[in-house]
Amino acid sequence: MVPVSLRMKKIADMVSVSSVADIGCDHGFVSIYLILEKGLKYVIAMDINEGPLQRAKEHVGRYGLTDKIDIRRSDGAKELKKSEVNGAIIAGMGGRLTIRILSNSLEIFKNMEEVILSPHSEVFLVRRFLSQNGFDIIDEDMVIDEEKYYPIIKCVYKDDNVKTDLSDIEEEFGPIIIKKKHPVLIEYLRDKEKKQKIIADNIRNNLHGEDEKKILKLKEIEVGLKQTKDLLIKLEER
Repeated sequence: MVPVSLRMKKIADMVSVSSVADIGCDHGFVSIYLILEKGLKYVIAMDINEGPLQRAKEHVGRYGLTDKIDIRRSDGAKELKKSEVNGAIIAGMGGRLTIRILSNSLEIFKNMEEVILSPHSEVFLVRRFLSQNGFDIIDEDMVIDEEKYYPIIKCVYKDDNVKTDLSDIEEEFGPIIIKKKHPVLIEYLRDKEKKQKIIADNIRNNLHGEDEKKILKLKEIEVGLKQTKDLLIKLEER
C-alpha cells in the first residue's frame, strides 16, 4: 500500500488520463500511487523546493519507478513543456498560489485533457478564475480528512470566449458539489451553521449601546447564517 492520505487518494482517484504533472509533489507518494494503483504510464513530480524533491527521489527509487516518474525542480509548471503530459494535479496550496501557477503557465494547462485542483483556502477565487478564463468545471468532490474539509475540482479548458457565470454560492461551494447534494457539503454546512449561531449569540450578548463595529459584524454574520440555512434546506430536500 502506498501511504497517501484520504484527501490525496480522492484527488488521485479523479485522474482519468494516462500521464500527469504532480505540481507541488512533496514526498512523491501521490505520483507513486498514480503509477501503482491507477495504472498511469508516466508522471512528472514537480516541486520548487529541493528538500521535497530529494524525499520524492528516494521514495520513487525505493518503489523502483525511476523509469516512470520524472523528478523535476520547477516553480509551478514553468519547467513543463507543452503536450508533455495530458493532465495535472495542483493540490495542497492556497487559492491565490493555485491561481498564480495556472496564470503563469496558462497555455500549458489549456492544452491538457484535465486539470485537478484542491486548494486549501479561497477556493471561491479559484472557481472564479476558471469561469473567467475559459475553463469548464466537469466534476467536483469533497472530502473530510483529519477534521478538515477539502473540495476537489476537475476542470478542462474549453474556450476563451466562453465565460461561465457562477453565482456567489456556486463559487464558494462548487456548482457540481451543490448539484450532487454532496453529504460532506451538508456536514460542512451544519457545522458552519452551529459556529455562525455561536458567534452571533456572543455578539448579541456583548452588544452594549451603539457599537457600530459590532452591529455591522452581527449583520454580516446574520446574512451568512441565512445563506447557510437556505442552502441546507435546498440540499436536504428529497
